[in-house]
Amino acid sequence: MTQTIAPPSTLYDRDLNLWLGDAIAKLKAGDFHNLDVENLIEELEGLAGRDRREIDSRLVTLIEHILKRCYVNMPDCFGGWQNTIATQREDLILILEQSPSLKRYFLDRFDRNVAAALRKVTDAYPKYKFPSTWQFGRDIDAVLNVKFWE
Repeated sequence: MTQTIAPPSTLYDRDLNLWLGDAIAKLKAGDFHNLDVENLIEELEGLAGRDRREIDSRLVTLIEHILKRCYVNMPDCFGGWQNTIATQREDLILILEQSPSLKRYFLDRFDRNVAAALRKVTDAYPKYKFPSTWQFGRDIDAVLNVKFWE
């Protein structure tokens, strides 16, 4: 006997993009009574988490490449590492300009992200000696602007 799976019953389950358009139209029209509030809350919570995860991911990558640029003597790789540093910095600056309240999150998670970056670089470059802690300026401006390798 073949069992069939029932198709998703709500617009949210069938087509997220179409549901978003519908929710936006209802918000603009002030049609709050017909708004899918439960799923709207879920999506907004997801957006907030996404921005925090993006800060973590970009900050780990940034720190990892700063550490490589400062402590791994591979001049042929310097340009690529510096390009990655510039890209991650610019993207972090844009996120923090759009959501300044995430600066506190950036600072609160800094040590955790340094530890993650240190694990990655020490595993990838076992011949090189890395410090066990961050040796540079920790304020947001320094992390996003200073060329620590000069």
